[in-house]
Amino acid sequence: MSYYTAITTLTWLTLAVMCILVRENGRFRKEDRVRHYVVYAFIAVSALAEWLARMFDGVEGLPTWPIMLAKCIDYMLTPLAGGAIVKQMGLKNRMTKVLDIILAANCVFQVIAFFGGWMVVIDEHNHYHHGDLYMLYMVFYLAVIVLVLLSFRLYGTYFRKQNRGSLFAIMLLLVVGVVLQEVSEGAVRTVYLTMTLAATLLFIHNSEFTQIRQDESIEEKDEQIMKDELTGLLSRRAYSEVLKEHDKAGELPKDLVAFEIDINGLKMVNDRYGHSAGDELICGAASCIENVFSGVGRCFRTGGDEFVVVACMNKGQVKEALADLDRESKSWKGEASSGLVLAAGCALARDYPDLTLEKLVAKADAAMYEAKRAYYSQSAHDRRAAR
Repeated sequence: MSYYTAITTLTWLTLAVMCILVRENGRFRKEDRVRHYVVYAFIAVSALAEWLARMFDGVEGLPTWPIMLAKCIDYMLTPLAGGAIVKQMGLKNRMTKVLDIILAANCVFQVIAFFGGWMVVIDEHNHYHHGDLYMLYMVFYLAVIVLVLLSFRLYGTYFRKQNRGSLFAIMLLLVVGVVLQEVSEGAVRTVYLTMTLAATLLFIHNSEFTQIRQDESIEEKDEQIMKDELTGLLSRRAYSEVLKEHDKAGELPKDLVAFEIDINGLKMVNDRYGHSAGDELICGAASCIENVFSGVGRCFRTGGDEFVVVACMNKGQVKEALADLDRESKSWKGEASSGLVLAAGCALARDYPDLTLEKLVAKADAAMYEAKRAYYSQSAHDRRAAR
């Protein structure tokens, strides 16, 4: 077995393995799989045609047409394999349309040249040589190479800058493989080995950075879930996660404090000015809460106008925070509503050492409702109407 045959065999086996990897990749859609299969098929058949031409070359007594046919297929499929690599990237634009036209024109030219004997000349010893119009094929070939390289550059723009270096390294590998074969005038057969390596590395690149994008998308969605859309505070989902965290941790820190905060008079504002005014009031409350607690605790919107803050502070800081919250709410002004009154209650883990965080929040909730009752009693509002 010749060294060239051994390398070509390994090329075919590599392409077969790549087909298996593509089939097993659960992230690929059907059309993605088809694109990869087409690339590997073109490379495999092209490599076979070149290998047959090399095996037939110089074989005495062999008819000339098998050699010419093998070279015709080789000259058709080599540029097509390059075009298929572009298809593997999933690009569709004017440049790929031009590439399709060039590839189709080359195929037509090769079929005509096969019957006209323009591309391959067979001597009396059954050795093949370039025909009179071989340079026209080289024009097609170089045009395909240029368009493939431009496609690589365009494909790189779909990735972040730090992810483009590997893609351009693949492009360089492809160029070097083609140049090595051409400058050696065919003595070194590296084109199909290089195409196989490039297609394999493109598969790895695409799989790796597709996964990165999916991970980033999941993280972004998780962040959106954890954030309340209206107020920008942490969401009910985030609050549930914090409860789970503290349940796993066991005993609460001694300086942990739970605040339960609610808006007084929200129903009256909704009934009088509409729900957009009520939303403005909720956002105003969230802004006041964040201004007071953002540096010392986590702020959650757990319901319509219900907020929970989990912070670490001593009794003196708790008292200051409640006073600051009262000042913030009294100074707030909205477009539809000119006033904001908050009811707040708190519970310190130091005072309830055996409670879970959820039960500590329940204590704060009870204190908050006491504050609401006191407010409505003093202001003579009907709590049910004002709520």
